[in-house]
Amino acid sequence: MAERHAAGTTTEFPVAPLPSRGSGEQRRCGWCRRVLPEQGSVGRPRLYCGQACRQRAYEQRSATAKAGLPGDVVLVSRAELDGLQDRLYQLRCALEDAQTLLTERPTKAELERQLAELLRSTGRLDRLWVSERAG
Repeated sequence: MAERHAAGTTTEFPVAPLPSRGSGEQRRCGWCRRVLPEQGSVGRPRLYCGQACRQRAYEQRSATAKAGLPGDVVLVSRAELDGLQDRLYQLRCALEDAQTLLTERPTKAELERQLAELLRSTGRLDRLWVSERAG
């Protein structure tokens, strides 16, 4: 998405890439990251789930531009970053444990336990979305 200003310059806005129609991947709101409802084949694909999300995204783009920050800057709290780093460390440890286990000729039960540990350590990392939301 780009917006043309009166001066003739173009500003790029960070909007999540849209999966192509029929790709099977769920499209998400460009602000709150909720899954967007299926849409027919006519018209432009929706970017936001509603007017409130569209407005919040606009406000965020405006504030970022006024602060002189590039559009791809992501601000997160220290607590959020620490939590993500902790989860990634747990995942790394679980992967290293699995790698070690594979060198020891594990039983099926041991492999199943390690797989369960890997799944537990990933938690909801696959659902983690960094969005443009402020605060």
